Amino acid sequence: MKTRLIGAILAIVLAVVGTVVLTGYVNSADARAANGAEFVEVYLVAAEIPAGTEASAISDLITAKQIPTLAAVPGRVTKLSDLKGLVADTALMPGEQLLESRWVTPAERAASGDVALPEGMQAVSIALPVEQVVGGTVKPGDTVGVVISATIKGTDGAEDTPISRQVFHKVLVTAVREGNKTPPAEGADAAAEPFDAVMVTLARSTADIQKLVWGQEFGSVWLTIEPATADETGSAVIGGSTVFE
Repeated sequence: MKTRLIGAILAIVLAVVGTVVLTGYVNSADARAANGAEFVEVYLVAAEIPAGTEASAISDLITAKQIPTLAAVPGRVTKLSDLKGLVADTALMPGEQLLESRWVTPAERAASGDVALPEGMQAVSIALPVEQVVGGTVKPGDTVGVVISATIKGTDGAEDTPISRQVFHKVLVTAVREGNKTPPAEGADAAAEPFDAVMVTLARSTADIQKLVWGQEFGSVWLTIEPATADETGSAVIGGSTVFE
């Protein structure tokens, strides 16, 4: 009995020693393999990047690291500027190398339906007449400009002033739903009647959402399709005294 116990303990000790020796050998082998090898820089995902995240928002979610060339995955992202205007097509997990194939345009992602809400943003929905949503052509994944028109009350007897201004640029559309239909004429095919309202869901910061809701509540909101290449210059407050300048 005593002999068996001693033998079992000896076997455990030998197993532990063997594991330590094997681990040391593997680590030294990796070091020898990397010694003298060429290294390249890759971008690794440091924290989960949700699907639909804009590439411009991932700087705090990735890290750059030098690894042996043999370990670099083909198709990796070599310049973050190459991802400008793109969004993550799927969720990216920590430890992954950043690959070009995982990034698509918002329009391409829209083909799969609604777009995920980027981290740190809120979603707000507004119902707008078709003519104020580019004829109803806006779809998930598009980026839009937001123009708000409102009438500013005059003070000290001054007249009220109607004004308009594009207040936001390149706002991500996460969802679009058709709204009410125009009542069909008697005997007309109801299914053929167009929708006269569209429910659009937008992703924006807290401060911007407050302005958007104000515009919807006390004025009117118009959306433009504003792709990444659209010029943002020239936005200004427009009133009756400036519209014909």
